[in-house]
Amino acid sequence: MIPDIGAVLKAQRSSREWSLTQAAEKTGVSKAMLGQIERGESSPTVATLWKIATGFNVPFSLFLSDPAAPALAQVQSSKTAHPWQQNPSMQVTPLFPFDAELGFDMLEITLAAGARSDSSAHDSGVIEHVLVTSGSLLLTVKEALYRLESGEGLRFQADCPHSYYNDTRSPVRFQSLIHYPKSR
Repeated sequence: MIPDIGAVLKAQRSSREWSLTQAAEKTGVSKAMLGQIERGESSPTVATLWKIATGFNVPFSLFLSDPAAPALAQVQSSKTAHPWQQNPSMQVTPLFPFDAELGFDMLEITLAAGARSDSSAHDSGVIEHVLVTSGSLLLTVKEALYRLESGEGLRFQADCPHSYYNDTRSPVRFQSLIHYPKSR
């Protein structure tokens, strides 16, 4: 079951005792947009949700996955997981939602032909592992450009701007394992 993004946002803001103005300053998302998301009047794009998660210093999957504790043995499949899609150019499916004990979450991302997604810097110490499962992906980390083909991956410090770009005519699918430091 996918949680209500607005309710999760409001709960995160309330737990920190932040006003909408403070949340806007921390996330880089306007106060008006944050209010609209909380009230269910607007759905955030993937890029906006990444900004919110980064600003609140919480895993992206917190907004997309059932917060129930993970089982000791858990079979997940992108075929049965629920994708979160705000536009046809990018689809994000939480494969394994954030696990506080292990400090990571794992997502499957599909970018349509010609689609691009820019990610702002995550918190210090966050490491991302990207593995392309089909297609070809251009991944920019800082100013370095990497082309990853199916079966290839890259591990990088995600505390800097990075972007994903599909410059081909076919969708690209990749998995992103994001590892957060234990100090969360």
